Amino acid sequence: MPDTGDRATAGAAQRVPGTSGASLDGDGSCDRHAVGEGVMSPGPAAQTLAAIDIGTNSVHLVVARAYMTGRFEVIGREKEAVRLGSGQGEMKRLSPAAIDRAIEALRRFRQVADVADAPVRAVATSAVREAQNSAAFLRRAWEEAGIDVEVISGFEEARLIHLGVLQAVPVFDRRALLVDIGGGSTELLVGEQGEALAARSLKLGAIRMTHRFFDAARLKPGAVDKARRYIRSNLVAFAREVERFGFDVAVGSSGTIEALAAMANARRGESAPQTFNNFSFTAAELDSVVADLVAAPTVAERRKVPGLDVSRADIILGGALILEQVVAAFGIDELLVSDYALREGVLLDTLQRLRGRSLHHLSDLRRRSVDHLAALMDDDPDHSARAAELALAIFDETRDRHGLSEDTREYLEAAALLCNVGLFLSHAQHHKHSYYVIRNSEHLTGFTDREIEIIAQVARYHRKSAPKVKHPEFARLKPADQDLVRALAGMLRVAIALDRTRAGAVEAVHRVRGPSAGDAVELAVTSADGADVTLELYTAGEVKALLEQVLDREVRLTLAA
Repeated sequence: MPDTGDRATAGAAQRVPGTSGASLDGDGSCDRHAVGEGVMSPGPAAQTLAAIDIGTNSVHLVVARAYMTGRFEVIGREKEAVRLGSGQGEMKRLSPAAIDRAIEALRRFRQVADVADAPVRAVATSAVREAQNSAAFLRRAWEEAGIDVEVISGFEEARLIHLGVLQAVPVFDRRALLVDIGGGSTELLVGEQGEALAARSLKLGAIRMTHRFFDAARLKPGAVDKARRYIRSNLVAFAREVERFGFDVAVGSSGTIEALAAMANARRGESAPQTFNNFSFTAAELDSVVADLVAAPTVAERRKVPGLDVSRADIILGGALILEQVVAAFGIDELLVSDYALREGVLLDTLQRLRGRSLHHLSDLRRRSVDHLAALMDDDPDHSARAAELALAIFDETRDRHGLSEDTREYLEAAALLCNVGLFLSHAQHHKHSYYVIRNSEHLTGFTDREIEIIAQVARYHRKSAPKVKHPEFARLKPADQDLVRALAGMLRVAIALDRTRAGAVEAVHRVRGPSAGDAVELAVTSADGADVTLELYTAGEVKALLEQVLDREVRLTLAA
């Protein structure tokens, strides 16, 4: 946990609403801090809450500001790897040393929550749920840390994880198969629109499997095969439930699955993204990662596997084999990663209890997250909305020239709606500020790390300099994504120019086809109620060069007859 000095440094930088500890220093650079991440005045419609997840491997804290809309804004996170389930004998007892570590973490977390004036809801999972001496731990948690710990059932754990996942990945309207691999148990659930159709908690966890099969200094002959058979035998019953209900998408949460995603990403030769939320990897990629781990017979050798967090090297094989067998048993071809899980689900469940809100706000998660960030930071959202409409019209009218897919249309809309959020900081260089706000905002749930980067870069290039390889962020993009940013930014520049007076003078734009257009792309604008659009047409003409490069045609802007 960062010390007081870290918090003081965080407070000295200028806070950016809607970001997870992101701040813009005086030189426009971005710095990240882990505590004191608050950003906007809560107001009467917001309430600060804290959730603690006491797991078998780690204890996590999340502090968030909850809104009447049912959304929440994360303003602080903490994690302590206490290995509460490190005792032997199938984790039937919590060791004194593990209890001490957990209580110390809870005391610190209580202090963090108190600073934020956030009431705490704490839940404990399999390690405490199964321990014969759990009462002693619960008593100490209350007496020494002031935290009343709620021990939840395996089914309730799966339900809450599901709620958390729905805040991070856009699967509300799809039937989702959820897999969460903890230290002591694996939670499985089939759900749709916030409802659990089937759920099961199995005594399969990364730490539990390590104790049972892989505690020796070196892998024993046959240990991996024995572990696989054991896992398969535990999955049979729920496999029938999965077959009965079916699923449209498979989602994985937990540190174990993020660690495996990181290794799959490293095998692709990719640099690690800022977040693995909405990252996906295939069953074949998982098989390759597992093969790498099995080929490393000692913990020391596993630490060398590319992409692996070395702190998980001693338990990762057990967790990897669980996921391998889950994927095989349920016929999963591809797994989507959620970085929200139990603790975020606890926050949402607590908010629902307090305010009786439904989960329907998650049905259009991506668009709503964009709208929320825009509402927080754009002083003229009507202008941004008009620019978005015009940009989409240009996109649609020039499809035959740019050939971009439908999903990139969504990136253009998001960038248009958010391109002016940097004005919250200052007008000068606000396009660069917009990049940093978008790139570091926790509000943009439902997007992958790559998608957020593209949206942020399109917004960054809505004015001033066109994209150049000398710009570090642009240079890091793959060539195909560089082309995409150029194309979308070219459309956005013209669209923003067509609302130059911010008065909605241009009502629509359409393409003129036929002999009169010749080889050029002619875009005719329709004025609103006979408004004068002279300035709009002039300004659009001044910024059309990038669009012309993208379309490889002259672009003419005219007034519709």
